[in-house]
Amino acid sequence: MVARMDLWPGAWMLLLLLFLLLLFLLPTLWFCSPSAKYFFKMAFYNGWILFLAVLAIPVCAVRGRNVENMKILRLMLLHIKYLYGIRVEVRGAHHFPPSQPYVVVSNHQSSLDLLGMMEVLPGRCVPIAKRELLWAGSAGLACWLAGVIFIDRKRTGDAISVMSEVAQTLLTQDVRVWVFPEGTRNHNGSMLPFKRGAFHLAVQAQVPIVPIVMSSYQDFYCKKERRFTSGQCQVRVLPPVPTEGLTPDDVPSLADRVRHSMLTVFREISTDGRGGGDYLKKPGGGG
Repeated sequence: MVARMDLWPGAWMLLLLLFLLLLFLLPTLWFCSPSAKYFFKMAFYNGWILFLAVLAIPVCAVRGRNVENMKILRLMLLHIKYLYGIRVEVRGAHHFPPSQPYVVVSNHQSSLDLLGMMEVLPGRCVPIAKRELLWAGSAGLACWLAGVIFIDRKRTGDAISVMSEVAQTLLTQDVRVWVFPEGTRNHNGSMLPFKRGAFHLAVQAQVPIVPIVMSSYQDFYCKKERRFTSGQCQVRVLPPVPTEGLTPDDVPSLADRVRHSMLTVFREISTDGRGGGDYLKKPGGGG
């Protein structure tokens, strides 16, 4: 017993040395290694969102699952851009229809899209997300309480059924939905072909489509290069695209037309010095 007790001072000394070493290494890595700084920033970004979700859950739980809870999440997330020195400039917000349901479609670059989304998110608007997000700890529960619509993309029949229900919800509960029609994050400096679910939804409900374009993040963020600095992003809300009178047969041309207009604006705002710099001149950029 005495021999075991004698080990304790040595163990505490080892822990103290490890702590001091960590205190020395972290600042050194922060200032000397851009890759380490990237990983630290992304770890904090994700961890902070999970922590904020823990704070939001009891507040949102008072209402239960309700789209109005999205206002609480938005309020709690808006400050994150300041922590990272990211300036978000919104243009065209007057294009949002003032008093009717609609479907928002937006390009999808990285998890940082959350910053632009929260900056411009209209009232009673919820994202459509992949079902895996539901199991993302506190963030998944907070999203569920805020009315986020989850779809299992691997089960086409279920996804179609959910979309039909969403179409009815749009009309009966005055809800707007936010969809990333590329279906996945895109790192190639353009836009992937659009999946047509959002456009079928808008045509079925006969509600407008509101395209939103976020400029390239290349001047401050690139996953491939492990780079994450301060910078600015422009969010452009485009005029709504009506769907009255359209049928499912019109969906392919509608999706192509909306994608073309969004891609044109993406190239414009990603090369004008206010959100993206010379991104499109760099092959394979993105993050």
